[in-house]
Amino acid sequence: MSAVEAGAAFDADRMHAAYAVDVVDAASGEDAAFCRANMVESLDGAASLGGRSGGLGDAEDQRLMSVLRSHADVVLVGSGTVRAEGYGAAGVVDADAAWRTARGRDPQPRFAIVSSRLGIGADHPFFAEARMRPIAVTSEAAPRDAREALAEVADVVVAGEDRVDLPVALAALADRGMRSILSEGGPGLLGALAAAHLVDELCVSLSPMLVGGSAPRIATSDSEVAAPMRLVHAIPGERMLFLRYARA
Repeated sequence: MSAVEAGAAFDADRMHAAYAVDVVDAASGEDAAFCRANMVESLDGAASLGGRSGGLGDAEDQRLMSVLRSHADVVLVGSGTVRAEGYGAAGVVDADAAWRTARGRDPQPRFAIVSSRLGIGADHPFFAEARMRPIAVTSEAAPRDAREALAEVADVVVAGEDRVDLPVALAALADRGMRSILSEGGPGLLGALAAAHLVDELCVSLSPMLVGGSAPRIATSDSEVAAPMRLVHAIPGERMLFLRYARA
């Protein structure tokens, strides 16, 4: 099935309604951030195929990603995922840009990279090709010259001393008016968000594949965390199953 055929079959209005959220009600306080994560995984729990998550998805999964981005003020991505997945000129498709504009929002959400040491240059496509001014979320341990260089092309948010303090980072984004946050991983970022009990919703695209190998799960961390979730919906696509869970 081609991307054109999938795009024609994809019911965007249905998906926008299915993934709508009232950030004021969902967040813990009037000024708190609401954090939704979106990941894809195989039937046996792999988060990637050939080192990239894109190998597990299809055209419908990509279209849903645009819908979810449409509901976000900012899209949070780990530096490893930026390198692996090629986050240059990332954004939403034209139809979703129009959906946002009709609701008084900027056509594109902003994107924020999370990197404790800022080992990524200002010339990277994530910054150079950004559709909206990007954000770099980092720690005080990042070299000052790296922070100053990125400040020329991005808003730099310093949260934490030795590594990014995610509760502080999300609060800082909320203070800047970006309360609806979408995390697109990778597994390390989702694991860290889960460990800090910051995941309000988890959206999983279940790919009908068995992968095996040593690919990571969609969330990895140094220690286990028990964060109960409840199923909101399970929507079948032509190949994939789209799951939405909310904090229990």
